[in-house]
Amino acid sequence: MANPDFAGREYAATAPYSVGREKLREFAAAVGAAHPAHHDLVAARGLGYPDLVAPPTFAVVVAQRAEAQYVQDPEAGIDFSRVVHADEKFVHHRPIVAGDELVTVLHVDSVTQRAGIAMVTTRCEISAQADDGTREPVSTVSSSLVIRGEDS
Repeated sequence: MANPDFAGREYAATAPYSVGREKLREFAAAVGAAHPAHHDLVAARGLGYPDLVAPPTFAVVVAQRAEAQYVQDPEAGIDFSRVVHADEKFVHHRPIVAGDELVTVLHVDSVTQRAGIAMVTTRCEISAQADDGTREPVSTVSSSLVIRGEDS
C-alpha cells in the first residue's frame, strides 16, 4: 500500500528531456493528431512556431518519466501491477516544441487510504531549461492513481 508519509514530497528536477521532431511526429500519429503543425516544419513555422508543435497530451511522456522516481522508490510502497490510472489533467503555459529541453519537478500532493485502496495525486511541473540555467514554465500535469490493496 502507498506510504502516506510521501504526501507533500518533492523530487529533484529530472535530467533534461530533449524533444525531437521524430518523437513528436510518432506521438502525433499514435494519438491521431493530424494537424500539420505536428508533422510539417513549414506548416508549424507558418503558424509562428519555432519548430514542430507537440499535441497537448505529449506532456504525459515527460511527466511519466518524472513519476517513475516515485513509483520506483521502494519506500513509497507502490506495487505498479496494482495501479489504475484514474485521472489526468493538463494546464499548458505554452506549447511544447521540438528543440525544447524539458525538466520536470514531481510533487506528491496527496496520499489517501480508504477501504483497502490508496489514492495518490501527483503534480509534474514541466519547464523548458535555457542555456543560462533559467526555466520557463511549460506545462503542469496532475495525475490521480488508485492503488488496489492486496485484498482488492
